[in-house]
Amino acid sequence: MKAYRIGKVQLPWTNLIPPLHKLQRTLGDNIDEETVASDLGSDSDWSASTLASSVDLEAEILKSTCDRISSAEELAPGVCSRKPYTAQDEDLCSALEAKLPALTKTKSLTRDEYTANCEQDEIDSDVLDYPSLDLETQEAISREYSALHERIKKEGFYVCRYSEYGKDSIRWAILFAAFIYLLQAKWYLTSAMFLGAFWQQIMFTAHDAGHRGITGNFVKDTLIGAFVADFCCGLSIGWWKSSHNVHHLVTNMPEHDPDLQNVPLFATSPSYFKSVLSTFYNFTFVWDAAADFMVRFQKYTYYPVMALARFNLYFLSWCHLLSPRSQSLGSAWWTKPVEIAFMSCYWAIFGYGLVWRTLPDWPTRVAFVMISHCFTMLLHVQITLSHWGMPTADLGPGESFPQRQLRTTMDVDCPAWLDWLHGGLQFQVIHHLFPRVPRHNLRALQVLVREFCDKTHIKYKCYGFVEGNHIVLSRLEEVTKMAETLVQCQLYMARTGESGLH
Repeated sequence: MKAYRIGKVQLPWTNLIPPLHKLQRTLGDNIDEETVASDLGSDSDWSASTLASSVDLEAEILKSTCDRISSAEELAPGVCSRKPYTAQDEDLCSALEAKLPALTKTKSLTRDEYTANCEQDEIDSDVLDYPSLDLETQEAISREYSALHERIKKEGFYVCRYSEYGKDSIRWAILFAAFIYLLQAKWYLTSAMFLGAFWQQIMFTAHDAGHRGITGNFVKDTLIGAFVADFCCGLSIGWWKSSHNVHHLVTNMPEHDPDLQNVPLFATSPSYFKSVLSTFYNFTFVWDAAADFMVRFQKYTYYPVMALARFNLYFLSWCHLLSPRSQSLGSAWWTKPVEIAFMSCYWAIFGYGLVWRTLPDWPTRVAFVMISHCFTMLLHVQITLSHWGMPTADLGPGESFPQRQLRTTMDVDCPAWLDWLHGGLQFQVIHHLFPRVPRHNLRALQVLVREFCDKTHIKYKCYGFVEGNHIVLSRLEEVTKMAETLVQCQLYMARTGESGLH
């Protein structure tokens, strides 16, 4: 990016967003822009910190919401339930609630109003649970983060310990040798389990290479990643890097993070109720009848889908290599033909040589493929575990990078002797703060991150594997209940002849 730099800004930098954008995200898109302009003033200059704490804006948001539903009977949950920032805010909110006591029942809300209320409730909860969003507090957090970054560089945390990869290689060799031995002994289904375990373990190295966490050299790490992901596993490292880098930049943002965009199978945020345009895929994830039905059971379909997720990764890998995205790589143009060659070799060896030529009949072939692929389920659960149960609320551009990462990510607590099973993915919080730190150094770095969190008063969320799974399932169930309430709203509005459902 240095080649495109045209200057430097003087820090601290204050991000600016227009007040209309704030109101749209809070209330939906059906807003009269002329009314907003007249209410707030056309030449107002709003910073992120101002938007987070301004009494006037909070009053306008509350008043606009109340005005839109003032003809109904009872206060909708979340409309005036925000905990104010100051005593002045508290008096203002109390006055508005006293002035507008008769508001609508939840079932009378339109889709946009209901979704806005759900989003606002989650924003309120996070605002109360984390440090203030004012500029001074967030700048202090950023300074502490920069100081920590300098410390880990000086103490050698970015130095890759290649001896650890030597230990990993022994484990991979044992798993692959067991697969070959059992295959030749015609214990086909047992050998499939060892092949799946081999895939699950070796993909951790592709993750390291994708972050340039092995040699630090783009060409070398790309070739390592392509060999492991494309040749050994049939998955495109290019696709992974294109989506995963975005995931790191805008973690758990429904509009931007491709790792969250799984409608209609799953919804981890109420933001999807109003349909979301993905900035990554340039595709609108529409909330329709299929989503109403499938999300209702997402708590129960989570593990079955994770067991079959590898098949979807094959599809996404080839879609990436055949898309214009893989053709706009500049000096890295050579990665596309390398990936296509490696993935073609994988399918020639696994698809033709193993499944078609070696396995004796169709029942065995189907069972072998299913068992080997389902055995990688642990990897897919690990990938989603650290984020799907975490907040998706957008607190605005005033929130610092480290606070955003710590708020939307959790670590998995496990004993050191079990680190090999999780492959570094159990330290997702630390990895999101410092993505290029080699995974074998993450456990030692955890001590410094805990100190950073204690100093900045940001929660460090670390749970056991079972508890982490429970958090994800609870979140899926919570969003399911929100979606069921939305369906009730739609049915009620349809019966009463109201509009604004879709």
